[in-house]
Amino acid sequence: MQNRTMEIGVGLFLLAGILALLLLALRVSGLAPGNTVDSYKVYAYFDNIAGLTVRAKVTMAGVNIGRVTAIDLDRDSYTGRVTMELDDNVNNLPMDSTASILTAGLLGEKYVGISVGGDEELLTDGGTIHDTQSSLVLEDLIGKFLLNSVNRDQESQ
Repeated sequence: MQNRTMEIGVGLFLLAGILALLLLALRVSGLAPGNTVDSYKVYAYFDNIAGLTVRAKVTMAGVNIGRVTAIDLDRDSYTGRVTMELDDNVNNLPMDSTASILTAGLLGEKYVGISVGGDEELLTDGGTIHDTQSSLVLEDLIGKFLLNSVNRDQESQ
């Protein structure tokens, strides 16, 4: 009887450990239903959205203020449209704020960083950030550097 009680205790302990790991994985991935905060949608149009994903964070001054909820192609301007849900407690963003696609570290995840403008008119639900800075694609940067090096070598001959 004592052996059976010990086996049941070990099994419950293992089950609790597996559930804790599952909850941790869900929270880290951003899939867990956490504390729901009222939010509003804001749109931004970028020429290049390379590497940005849905559920990427939106930050201002290094503080997480929202998430990217959708990425699609605008058929009229042929640019990428990013839909962001910003926390309702950050409802005082000026209309001339800037949205940039940034990288955490050298090769880390992409996220949207917002820099505050100085306009008195504020962004509202469904508003658009017009001043954007697209993603920096490392392959394009290396290609431009190599092409520039080849052109300099040809001019010196």
